[in-house]
Amino acid sequence: MTSTQLTRYDRDMLRLMNNPRGRRLYATAPRRRLIVAAHVTLTGAIGALMAYAFLVGTEPVWPFAVTAVLLLPWMVATGAINGATRGLLELRERALDERQSAERSRVLARAHRVVTLLLVTAVAALLVVGGVDGDAPRAYAAPVLVTALVVHWLMPLWVAGLMAQDEPAEDEETAV
Repeated sequence: MTSTQLTRYDRDMLRLMNNPRGRRLYATAPRRRLIVAAHVTLTGAIGALMAYAFLVGTEPVWPFAVTAVLLLPWMVATGAINGATRGLLELRERALDERQSAERSRVLARAHRVVTLLLVTAVAALLVVGGVDGDAPRAYAAPVLVTALVVHWLMPLWVAGLMAQDEPAEDEETAV
């Protein structure tokens, strides 16, 4: 950690992100990958439901109800990823040690590269579809932009969850 004094908020968040109660949920790399995959799937489902709700001419209520139901497991998965990374992206810089700060920089750089590739792909797809149809698909421009924003916002979390390392095994003999 840096020499800056931690605030009460920083200490509370540090304690929360290092809470051992949920460790079994994300203790191994396959479990962390499963959690990230579930989070990506839930995010896609919520996004698809919202796009459907806004693109359909009528005003259906069911997409909003299903979205509300899906938000609870989405929040649990978000918390599990944050716990697996020990709050790498949630803690303030002053609460991180040098290793964590360097890891945060690596995660953000990798996430930036992935999002850049996804944005280039999305723009190319819109241009190709627009070229084939003779006009850019205006109805899909807003959902694509919202999707890009959500992916840009969540990609560092997903990358951090995939890059998180297993906790070192505690050896009882060396602890004595």
